[in-house]
Amino acid sequence: MSEKIALITGAGSGIGRAAAQALWEVGYSLTLAGRREDKLRETVALAGVDGSRALVVPTDVSDRAAVSYLFAAAKARFGRLDIVFNNAGMGAPSIPLEELSAQKWQQVVAVNLSGAFYCTQEAFKLMKSQQPPGGRIINNGSISAQTPRPHSAPYTATKHALTGLTKSTALDGRAHNIACGQIDIGNAATDMTERMQQGILQANGTLAVEPTMDARHVADAVVYMAGLPLNANVLFMTVIATGMPYVGRG
Repeated sequence: MSEKIALITGAGSGIGRAAAQALWEVGYSLTLAGRREDKLRETVALAGVDGSRALVVPTDVSDRAAVSYLFAAAKARFGRLDIVFNNAGMGAPSIPLEELSAQKWQQVVAVNLSGAFYCTQEAFKLMKSQQPPGGRIINNGSISAQTPRPHSAPYTATKHALTGLTKSTALDGRAHNIACGQIDIGNAATDMTERMQQGILQANGTLAVEPTMDARHVADAVVYMAGLPLNANVLFMTVIATGMPYVGRG
């Protein structure tokens, strides 16, 4: 096949937008999903790609029916699906865990974990049935899938759970030529990391300004993972800003 087809959630900003740009540059056609249609269309406009290579589908990934519609629309437009980048995610207020509302906890779980699961289910259905069968799913785990920050219980719990989903997906996908891997990202410069320039809470209780890196480095890593043949897989990859307080004790 000469045409490669991908679907990205959370494509209206940050890492999702950078990954879309990078995948377009190497020849992919893309379905872009996210809550805000205007931001998704901005991603397309900024890339300057031909409209025939872009499908915008406003989607709340925590809504099971909306995810089903998203994948049906992608299939109707492009006929098949080679790559899914489960990138959509959200955090919760940085407050002591005992002060967090049940509603906020459930909201983070619904987007970060259930949303990725719903997309994985739909990807399996399409990738198993298409000809030739198979494809690749890439999950955005975050370094919070490995190590928490203070006051981050909902986000950290869902990202740890996503690691389990990645492993189960990789195992269950074997028989169907579906590969699954996870990219854990630390301090890519996006809207979400802007607060780090004012100082962010450290484990010892102090505030510190943390280094960041260009999100394009993450996008290039996604392109590498996506470009592997299906008989090879990056199960886990960690890409971090070199100077951030992560390795060791801070």
